[in-house]
Amino acid sequence: MTPSFTEIRNRPGTAPEERQYVLTFGCPDSTGIVAKLSSFLAERGGWITEAGYFTDPDSNWFFTRQAVRAESIDMEIEELREEFAAFAEEEFGPRARWQFTDTAQVKKAVILVSKEGHCLHDLLGRVAENDYPMEVVAVIGNHDNLEYIAKNHGVPFHHIPFPKDAVGKRRAFDAVTEIVNELNPDAIVMARFMQILPPDLCEMWAGRVLNIHHSFLPSFMGARPYHQAHSRGVKLIGATCHYATPDLDDGPIIEQDVIRVTHKDSPTELQRVGRDAEKQVLARGLRFHLEDRILVYGNRTVIFD
Repeated sequence: MTPSFTEIRNRPGTAPEERQYVLTFGCPDSTGIVAKLSSFLAERGGWITEAGYFTDPDSNWFFTRQAVRAESIDMEIEELREEFAAFAEEEFGPRARWQFTDTAQVKKAVILVSKEGHCLHDLLGRVAENDYPMEVVAVIGNHDNLEYIAKNHGVPFHHIPFPKDAVGKRRAFDAVTEIVNELNPDAIVMARFMQILPPDLCEMWAGRVLNIHHSFLPSFMGARPYHQAHSRGVKLIGATCHYATPDLDDGPIIEQDVIRVTHKDSPTELQRVGRDAEKQVLARGLRFHLEDRILVYGNRTVIFD
């Protein structure tokens, strides 16, 4: 019998990761922000293990991600959030944006797929090897050929066919929405799903939907990017992990990579070599999301890697 996610996470001899409280914070830039945040944590015994800072000169917005040892703070995450909410309102005002998360609470993901399984294989393999900070609670496919992969990893698979007509496609998306909303995942991963997410779902799940696009955006948006790249005779192809928004393939970019190609490579060969970039880029981008390393502002991202 295939072991469950919980059993995999608790294999004998697997050392648990050090539990941390992670703060991500943004506000209009001003003098003394770092000192105020550090004082708040220090007054509660917070042992800072990681800290990153960035100020965007165009928007004059300050960003930070800080991780502290949970054991160094004598309170649970809910109480810490309550105290920080009052502190942030008093010190930084209503424009401040922040969240505190607890790494002991493993994040949940739903993966949306179509026919190609390389990204699904890769992500489920990372989880199975206890090397990835998420629990996959469902795989949803508009074809059923990848069901065996999910089942081999003990993950529920939902087959929802997508008709070509607009009415049927909307009903299919409604069925997907029902499953996703019931599970309430932290990440909705479009792992070569090959369907355009409706604007209302992009808005409903804003900041949670990650897509892997098989080109180095903003080049070659839309369908058949490898064929587009071949027809232009490019010497580099790539992949882009980005947040899905109502603007097709134009959401905030999280991670990218490229592979060098030559004039000898056919569109089929470009697809073959491009799959490696797709897997790596999606895995890195999703890890950044799961570890709360991404802060979005406008159509850009700050990544504290």
